Order: sequence, then structure tokens, then C-alpha cells
Amino acid sequence: MNQLNRRTFLGWTGGIGAAVLTAACSAPASTTASKDKVAKSGKDVRTVAWDYPFTFLPVYAGVAKFAQARAKEKGLSLEQTNDNGRPDAQASNLDTLIAKKVPAIVSFPMVFEALETQAAKALSAGIIWVTYGGTLKNQSASITFSFEKGGRLLGEDAAAWAKATLGGKGKVAFLVDDTIQLGRERTAGMIDAFTKAAPDMQVVGREQAIDPDTALSKTKAILAKHPDVNVILGITDGAAFGGYKALIEAGRSETDAKTYVGGQDGDLGSLQLIKKGTFYRASAALQLRDIGNAVIDVPLAVADGKSDAEASTDVPITLVKQGDALLDDIISQYG
Repeated sequence: MNQLNRRTFLGWTGGIGAAVLTAACSAPASTTASKDKVAKSGKDVRTVAWDYPFTFLPVYAGVAKFAQARAKEKGLSLEQTNDNGRPDAQASNLDTLIAKKVPAIVSFPMVFEALETQAAKALSAGIIWVTYGGTLKNQSASITFSFEKGGRLLGEDAAAWAKATLGGKGKVAFLVDDTIQLGRERTAGMIDAFTKAAPDMQVVGREQAIDPDTALSKTKAILAKHPDVNVILGITDGAAFGGYKALIEAGRSETDAKTYVGGQDGDLGSLQLIKKGTFYRASAALQLRDIGNAVIDVPLAVADGKSDAEASTDVPITLVKQGDALLDDIISQYG
């Protein structure tokens, strides 16, 4: 692990939440679009356009595999954009889809507020618009990811471990995100659950970090003052992995019995560390299959006449640990 190069480091941390949290701005609170803007129900949806801007992340291929399989099952075609992680390219590609009048668009906005214009145009043109990873004012429905629950599950598990292993006395650091809806809800769930269940644990760090590089740097700074940190919890598995790497580089054994690292998303590299039996002990994980299916099922629900509230879905999240059957299942979904 000490010799882990940057390419491998980033390749291991391409999970769902890492992509979501890279978005530049917060998704506004859910608001149903006005009736005259909502795409009409009963549409003949033969094509779903999926606009996912981070196609270079490992998770993309996995989700795409399941979305394509679901589309085939439903007799549809799946059209995909290539935004190259650029907001301007995303806006341009969406304008092209709207001009073509594709029946349905599922879009993960890089900058949520900036895409309100494209979303409104789509709805006015009679196109179904599904927001992925949050909500917009102008939308037909949304796909979200159990934000608060994931943080709460991780916090509760880490607190139970701290009480059983450390007698509830030790040091904890949180790697958080306070910039967008998803991050704030995950952060609140994670910290509130942990501190409530393990009130005697000393909080020695609460640092903004969503990616491995930032988390590595921030954790090293924490360890310089508190080399005996016992618990590191991450807003994403990418952040948690950066914390894990910092501990390893500081000389911590990967099987240290008094260390707990956990994250959220279900990134492949983190799941492999859990399976291996390291002190990376848990992930609040999403399943690629569930997300891929939702990319097709949600716009079809709108086409069948369901309202925003009825068609929208909150993809379930489950805490996975070593020995869980679901751990192997999620790992296999990356294949």
C-alpha cells in the first residue's frame, strides 16, 4: 500500500458518491415543477438519454451495464452522452438532445442551478426530465441515494465498534462535505449517529474532504497532532480511502485491532479492503444494479402517468462488512 501509485489510487476510488460530490453546486430542495411545465404522461418512450458527466470513473461502466440490460429488457434504446467532466460540454450535449426531442432525459447535473434552464426547455418541449443525484425545480422526477441514512448507518456501526473495542473512549476524525445537499445530509447522519451513540469519544477532526488526495492531506495533518486516532469516517469511500492510506503511511498495521475506517458509496477498492480483513471495516454501499435499473424505470414511470412524487426513487443503501453475502454481490457487479 505504501507504494500505491496515483493511477491505482484514483482508480480505486471512482465510486458513486465520489462522482456525485464532485458536482460544483448544491441541488436545491425538491420542488415539483408547475403543471404546465411537466412533460405529458402517456408518452411513447422508445429511447432514454442518460447524461452522466463522469464517464471516466470506474463506476460508470458498471451502472451503464445494468442500465443497458434494463433498456433491452423493456425494449428501449439507451443513448449516452460524453461530457468529459465539463459543465459547458454537458450543457451543449443536453441542448442537442432537447433539439432532437428525445422522449426522456436522465441527467446528473455538474452544476445543479445551471441546468435549470435545460430542464425547463426539455419539459416545455414535452420531454421527460429525470434529475440524477439530487433534485431541480424543473423536473419530472428524480433519482436520489438515501443520503442521510447512509451516514447514519455508518456512524451507528462505528460507534458500536468503539464501545465494544475501546470501551467508548478514544479519538475520532470525520471527513465531511458541507457544500452540497448530498454531502450535508450524509455528514449530519454520520456525525449525529456516532456522537450520540459514543459520546465519550473525543472528536479531533472535522475536515472538508470528498476525494482521496484531499483526504490524504487532511488526515496527515490530523495525525501530526493526534497520531493515536482510532476512528476515521468518510463522507465518501474516496475520502475514507485517503484516510486509510494516511494511516498506513504513518506506520499503522492494516489489521490493527484498535482502528476503524469506514466510508460511503461502495467503491470497489474499499470493498476489496473490507473483504481482505483490514481495518477498513465498513461501507454504506449502493448497488450498481439498483441505479442502472432506476435510470430506465423512473422515466418509464413518468411516461405511465405517475407524478414526481410517485415516479421518483431513493435508491436503497446497505452497510456492508466482512463476511456479508452482499459484499461479494456488490463486488461482482463491477465485473
